[in-house]
Amino acid sequence: MSTQSNDRAAGVLLGTACGDALGAGYEGGPPLPDDAPIAMIGRGFFAPGEWTDDTSMAVAVAEAVAKGLDLRTGDGLDHVADGFQRWYADGHKGIGRQTRAVLNASGTGGSAAMTAAAAEYAARLPHESAGNGALMRTAGLALAYLDDPSGLVAAAKAISDLTHGDAVSGEACALWSLGIRHAVLYATFDGVRDGLAYLSADRSDYWRRMLDEAEAEPPSAFANNGWVVQALQGAWSAIVRTQVPADDPGSGSFPAQHLRLALEAAVRGGRDTDTVAAIAGGLLGSRWGASAVPAMWRREVHGWPGCRGRDLIRLAVHAARRSVGKPVDDNEGWPSVGRIDYERWHPYEPVVRHPRDSGVLLGSVRALRNPPDSVDAVVSLCRLGTCETPDGVQPRDHVEMWLVDAGTAENPHLSYVIDDAARAVAALRAEGKTVLLHCVGGRSRTPIVAARYSVLRNRMDPADALNEVVRVLPENDVNPELRAELLRIGR
Repeated sequence: MSTQSNDRAAGVLLGTACGDALGAGYEGGPPLPDDAPIAMIGRGFFAPGEWTDDTSMAVAVAEAVAKGLDLRTGDGLDHVADGFQRWYADGHKGIGRQTRAVLNASGTGGSAAMTAAAAEYAARLPHESAGNGALMRTAGLALAYLDDPSGLVAAAKAISDLTHGDAVSGEACALWSLGIRHAVLYATFDGVRDGLAYLSADRSDYWRRMLDEAEAEPPSAFANNGWVVQALQGAWSAIVRTQVPADDPGSGSFPAQHLRLALEAAVRGGRDTDTVAAIAGGLLGSRWGASAVPAMWRREVHGWPGCRGRDLIRLAVHAARRSVGKPVDDNEGWPSVGRIDYERWHPYEPVVRHPRDSGVLLGSVRALRNPPDSVDAVVSLCRLGTCETPDGVQPRDHVEMWLVDAGTAENPHLSYVIDDAARAVAALRAEGKTVLLHCVGGRSRTPIVAARYSVLRNRMDPADALNEVVRVLPENDVNPELRAELLRIGR
């Protein structure tokens, strides 16, 4: 698991959740024009940024994956079934009719009772048994079988069968999971079509036609997207028909923006918007990574069982590392450790004011752990422990970026992340908040993003902006690759 593949693994659940929360505010509505703005507006009992049943059930699956359970076995499936029932008992907001019926019928009987109840439902109501409720939750499943595609197919069908007994649902889950696995490993979308090889000849032909249709029509063409086939088609259409932006940072164009643009396209398709966007988000996140998810989306996203985006990242990385036989945590204890020991990097103590904006404070990880009283928002540019949350700052006002103090080999979307982090600072300042911007030592990533903020705020030359920032810092040691990227973004 390289830094880049860790980023892509981290994007699986985060992309699902962001698509889900983005689509929640538009569920049941008609298709929207191509230029209609899309935002995390919430709806009914879902607050802005809150994910729905799609991600909640995906979390239950991912929790079993992170424990190292084989989801083809009774023990693994029982853990997932128990997670579904735990979510159901906790309020089950947004639950679908078919899933509700199965969970009610199976009670505490575990996975065997749940699978039997789903099969009975399919036999009794064959025209209602292939809803999209299984496909929406399977994104994290791929992380359990990164080294075993055949095992992934079997597990995907078994997880589908827990609530959706129709075989077409299992096929959809298998294809999409194979696509996610491939994207985590190889950073392409080719795995969905490659996955056709794991189906029988007649079913492979069927799904090839469905994918062809999706590539020929916009997401709005798949009006019956409560059905698993058209839900998959709507998600695939949004992904493949959305053009990947050119790599032209000077004009504000970054390839990583494809994730945001494709999810917005999925939502504009209308009707079951949260589910189609959640399905699309799992694959987009696995291709582009957590670093491609806009900072302001990560700021907002949250949901059952009391999680935020940072928790989904940890859960996904934990699961992926276990899958490939790596230690669950790296040599610094991330993602499980409560507090990362950064003292060997000698983070400096003082906090200084940004030379162009006194409402932005620049510092190191020590400032996060003891922030000035005036700070009510934080943008972190380094990994943090599970317990590292700044005092006096609301969870949604702590934005954590995926930025490594290195070049493009370690940062798949370096220019995009630098720009996105600076825009997060600007957005928080526009709300009147005093922002602490920090990395580990405060010497490299902090001045780079602070300089980009100067460029955005004051339309400065980037080299001049960086020179101005480093003059106010007690120590600095700017990574030359980060500096080169800052200059490449330009004005």
